[in-house]
Parts: sequence; C-alpha cells; structure tokens
Amino acid sequence: MKKIMIFISAIMLLFAAGCAQKDNEESNGKIKVTSTIGMINDVVQQVGGEHVDAVGLMNSGVDPHLYKASQGDIKKLNEADIIFYNGLHLEGKMVDIFEKMSKEKPTIAVTKNIPESELLSPQDGSDGHDPHVWFNVQHWITATETIRDELIALKPELKEEFTANANEYIAKLKELDKYVREQIALIPEESRVLVTAHDAFGYFGEAYGIEVKGLQGISTASEYGAKDVSKLRDYLVENKIKAVFVESSVPKKAIQSVIEGAKEKGHEIKIGGELFSDAMGKAGTEEGTYIGMVRHNVDTIVNALK
Repeated sequence: MKKIMIFISAIMLLFAAGCAQKDNEESNGKIKVTSTIGMINDVVQQVGGEHVDAVGLMNSGVDPHLYKASQGDIKKLNEADIIFYNGLHLEGKMVDIFEKMSKEKPTIAVTKNIPESELLSPQDGSDGHDPHVWFNVQHWITATETIRDELIALKPELKEEFTANANEYIAKLKELDKYVREQIALIPEESRVLVTAHDAFGYFGEAYGIEVKGLQGISTASEYGAKDVSKLRDYLVENKIKAVFVESSVPKKAIQSVIEGAKEKGHEIKIGGELFSDAMGKAGTEEGTYIGMVRHNVDTIVNALK
C-alpha cells in the first residue's frame, strides 16, 4: 500500500509539472490579464500589445449590472496575473469576488484615478457614483494611464514598450474626443436631447453638451414603473422630441412602451438607432473596439437628431 501511495504521488507530481509547463508554454511568458467589460479588455490589448494574454469576461450584449460570474469566469480570474475591472459598482454582483482576489493578486479598478469631484452622482437619487465613465473620452484616457501604470508595475522591464503603446493609443483617444465634439455641434441646440432606456450617458451629456434622459436609473437592476413611463412620455410630447434610442445590452420593451404612450397622445416618435452603452459590439467589428463603439454611437445620434 505504501509503494502504491508513493507511485500515485509521483504520478500526480509529474501531471502537475506537465500542466505547469503547458500553461507556461501557452502563455509564452506573457502577462495573463483578465478584465470584466470589453472596453477595458480593448485598452489592455492596445497598451499591453504582444506582451499580454488578455481575456474579457463579458461579451457583446452582456449587461454588467446584472452579470454573475460563472465557474469558467472564476477560473479565468484565478489564472490571471492581474485583474482589471471598472469599479463604481458597475459589476455590482462581483464585488465580493474582487475583494477576495485582491488578497491574492493585483485587482485594479480602472476608475480609481479619476478625481471624485469629476464623478457624477446618479440622477435617481441612489448612493454612489455613475460608473459609465467611458462615455467621457477624457476619463477613458485616465483609465488608459492607470492600466499602463499597473502593467509597468507588474513588468518594469517593459516600461518603455507599455509607455509607447499607451502614448500612441492616447493620441487616438484625443482625436476621438475632438471628433465627438465636432459632430455633436452639428445638431441644432434645441434638438440636443438624448433619450435612452437607462441612464448610461450622463458623462457623455456633460462632456459634449447634450441633454440626457433615461427611463431607468444608472443601473438596469433598478425597476421602472408606469409613473416613469408616463413622465418620460409627457416630456417627449411637450418638447416635441422626434427620436429615442435603444441599447444593445438592454431589452427594447421598456423604451417601446414610451413610444406607444406618445403615439396615443398624437405624437410620433421613431427609434433613432441602436447604441452601445454597457457593452461593445461583436468581436472583429469596428463597434467591437472602444473607439469604434464611440464613433458608432456619435454617428447614430447625430444622424437621428440633426
């Protein structure tokens, strides 16, 4: 029996060594990075380049407010060298997981260096801050700098490359910020009203001068009722708003009830298009990148409202 146990132990050690060697070969010495939302994963790939093995948990069309980590997600988090998440309770159901992981490895909220004075409070009166910071491109530049610094802290010998990659990407973000301002300016001032299913575009409205109205609060976990529908419907009718927008990660039923309510009052409202709010487009498409997502949203809004 003793010999059998020694033999089994030896086999297990060989198996573990083989797995470790296989994992090392697969990663090729790259930093294993796991991010929550696609927007963060995109930045990690831009800044880390060939030196990162980047994995995102939430795919196109996934709502991070309601997301619950699967066993496969836990495995990806456990295997990561570093974890990036948005913070500000965007990934509300994963808070306990981040707290646990932070005791084992760098677990970073990319919003941590945005000054609190620049964070928005929810219009629905709930506690905390609005987490949708990526809709102000300037804030996303700050998030990019945070990701750069954390990757450098993990691999100081790659500081020069991470810095060069970040500088190149930040230059593109500055061009994007300029593009957004120029395009929104094409909409007549009286028509600069953006109405969506939930209040995800507050930072966008504040940064680029457009009024934002959402049927639900900043989290899709919040409930909306008949009173909310009636209030938004009356606002649209009184202000003669011609278009509202649906979101890729939010059911269309909510905003459709507002459109039907306005129609009953003799006011026709069209759907101006689909916007990407809490999730980017499908991988491999323009909208599957942060820059492509923002440009799509801006072009869709301008074409509908101008």
